Amino acid sequence: MMSPLEYQHANKDRFLDELLDLLRIPSVSADEKFNNDVRRAAEFIKIKLVEAGVDHAEICETAGHPIVYAEKIIDRLLPTILVYGHYDVQPADPYELWDAPPFDPVIKNERIYARGACDDKGQMYMHIKAFESMYKTGQMPCNVKFMIEGEEEVGSDNLALFVKSEHQKLAADVILISDTSIINNDTPSITVGLRGLSYLEVEVTGPNRDLHSGVYGGAVANPINVLSKLIADLHDAEGKITIPGFYDDVRSYSTAQRNEMAKAPFDLLSYKVDLGIDDIKGEAGFTTIERVGIRPCLDVNGIWGGYTGPGSKTVLPSKAYAKISARLVSNQDFEKMTKMITRYFIENAPKSVKVKVTPHHGGSPAVVDTDSIGYHAASKAFEKSWKKSPIPTMEGGSIPIVALFQQELKLDPILMGFGLDADAIHSPNESYGLFNYFKGIETISYFYDYFTELSAKQ
Repeated sequence: MMSPLEYQHANKDRFLDELLDLLRIPSVSADEKFNNDVRRAAEFIKIKLVEAGVDHAEICETAGHPIVYAEKIIDRLLPTILVYGHYDVQPADPYELWDAPPFDPVIKNERIYARGACDDKGQMYMHIKAFESMYKTGQMPCNVKFMIEGEEEVGSDNLALFVKSEHQKLAADVILISDTSIINNDTPSITVGLRGLSYLEVEVTGPNRDLHSGVYGGAVANPINVLSKLIADLHDAEGKITIPGFYDDVRSYSTAQRNEMAKAPFDLLSYKVDLGIDDIKGEAGFTTIERVGIRPCLDVNGIWGGYTGPGSKTVLPSKAYAKISARLVSNQDFEKMTKMITRYFIENAPKSVKVKVTPHHGGSPAVVDTDSIGYHAASKAFEKSWKKSPIPTMEGGSIPIVALFQQELKLDPILMGFGLDADAIHSPNESYGLFNYFKGIETISYFYDYFTELSAKQ
């Protein structure tokens, strides 16, 4: 009988081909023109789970995109691992900035280039192949459940309803997620903290129609000017957010805790070179690692209005728009922060314009216990595959559903990601390393063994 690792090596080409097939499906959840493709991706995942060996797989309908649920119950007396992932992807726009079509994956320099390669198809699919490797070699030591959704990139609202109504179906001993990153391929890490999110759209309306800027300019408020001023005033010269009360609930860390975070390898010069910038910017008094891990931020994700076509059009626009996101940290409640940001725009706008703020989606920040069976199992799995102990890290991104898992299922998720900062998720030319894909499959397989072994000792 082959070992799981031998099985993975023997089926390496097939494992890659299957991922490439999944990446060819443009499962963009934010754009309804891709709705049929989102469902195709769900059906693909269900088929591959059945082929991998699950006892039961189903597509669970929601008010939006479906959830794929599957399970393999070896013995109900054994521990159960619940795997979470998502098959939907970010929009690929702007397409012209991609070196190759975003849904026609290309392998170059040992990397897979495609939308969703890392976030999260490549990382999610590792779990299906790790399970297959264990089950097909007769060495699956525990029960496994899969919950793969299609709305993570648009807020997971329907998954939240599913989780709240399906406690029994989702009962498990740990939740395993690969939607985060490691420090680099020489330095494994486990994410123990995620920032929360509040995402809003701001609409500023001035006159009831676009006006001639010569006839009305200087006499009527320009919504773009007003919105730009409101946005500029969100930060002071020290990089702090100026909204009253914004930092009231932010958790403080001791000098000793901050020194521990500083042990993670970080090269500021390489960071700037990689991004093509001459200098960094952020809240004064904190390092770059701290700014993206333990401090909140507030950013404009998009701004538009007026005339943006070729040539000139001297118009004073009727409306201006911006999309705003706040990344939140421990103890900040996203609903409270959403109301606070909304109030800022409405109360600080001059009477010459009207302001409408539309909240889109959000989620609370999450911190994971580093003294749990799951964390220790993940650490031992990394040690076996990397020959190094992983470093616990706080990550700047958000997975809004993680806090809900903690609240509803009373379980700490294990954030066992394998991505890299260089993967350019959410950007043109997103990629995922072949090393990371195959090493992830191997490491997840070890997690099953160690989690079962450590659970038996409790």
